[in-house]
Amino acid sequence: MSNPTESALPVGRSLLYLIVAGIAWGTAGAAASLVFRISDMGPLALSFWRCVGGLVLLLGALALRPRRAAARAAGETRGRRTARVLATGIGLTVFQSAYFAAVQSTGLAVGTVVTLGAGPVLIALGARLTMGERLGRGGVLAVAGALAGLVVLVLGGGAAEVRPLGVVLAIVSAAGYAAITLITRRLGRDGGRTDALSTTTWAFAIGAVGLLPAALAEGLVPHTDAPVDVLLLLGYVAAVPTALAYALYFAGAAVVRAATVSVIMLLEPVSAAVIAVSLLGERLTPAIVLGTLLLLTAVTGLAFAEARTAVVARRRATEEDAVTEEGTVAVV
Repeated sequence: MSNPTESALPVGRSLLYLIVAGIAWGTAGAAASLVFRISDMGPLALSFWRCVGGLVLLLGALALRPRRAAARAAGETRGRRTARVLATGIGLTVFQSAYFAAVQSTGLAVGTVVTLGAGPVLIALGARLTMGERLGRGGVLAVAGALAGLVVLVLGGGAAEVRPLGVVLAIVSAAGYAAITLITRRLGRDGGRTDALSTTTWAFAIGAVGLLPAALAEGLVPHTDAPVDVLLLLGYVAAVPTALAYALYFAGAAVVRAATVSVIMLLEPVSAAVIAVSLLGERLTPAIVLGTLLLLTAVTGLAFAEARTAVVARRRATEEDAVTEEGTVAVV
């Protein structure tokens, strides 16, 4: 039986959505770095305004959406939908707040690479614990490679380039990313019929409410000599790597296998690293380059390991179906 989520959106379009989302996410940290440079805004306040801006834009998109599309999306129970939205909202809040804090602490390149490198590893471990998916020999090697990459980054980067606190914050961000990916993956595997646009909208509403107290304590309105630049950067963060990218990500991740999603999302750390070096003047030491390569290689290894597992599972399912059909024919 085909998965309803798979038939709702073509795979080719889902891949395009994920590619655009990955590239857009790679620019969020760069915009945040610029905001930190020209103002005293903190990461929690920035994350709050990101949620608020994304919420406003997505509410407008929901209002303009044809009723027919909304009707097609309505297919799960209220309790299941509430639990999914709450979990996604909390995961998004942790993901982006810790990510901005990591970028502020240890720089755009390292913060992004650690977040997106550790994310797939946590996803693989989480899938093993929550859904019984086996890592396999390739998965275990990939996890070991990712851990080695993190060790090289922390111990070999030097205090000027890599700060342990920033790495810890990036890993916390990766945990939030892993949580929302596992939720999306579980629903897709169970045949859950979800509304990506509605999920993203209400998740940002939850994030804004949850972040408001901390953002008030940190300072909602920054002190800056370039208020127009800050507003433009906040508007960009809310529109492109938030409202657009998250809606595309949730729509694509519900259809495409998690292994493929992990590989496509490598576009984010790659694009972030290019921006960090070429536009923001960050320096990549040999240790940072080596740690980055280990992380990205580990993620690619996880993807291939899962792809092989999926092929074997499909082959077994096909063989079992064939045996069942033969038995049915024999009985008739």
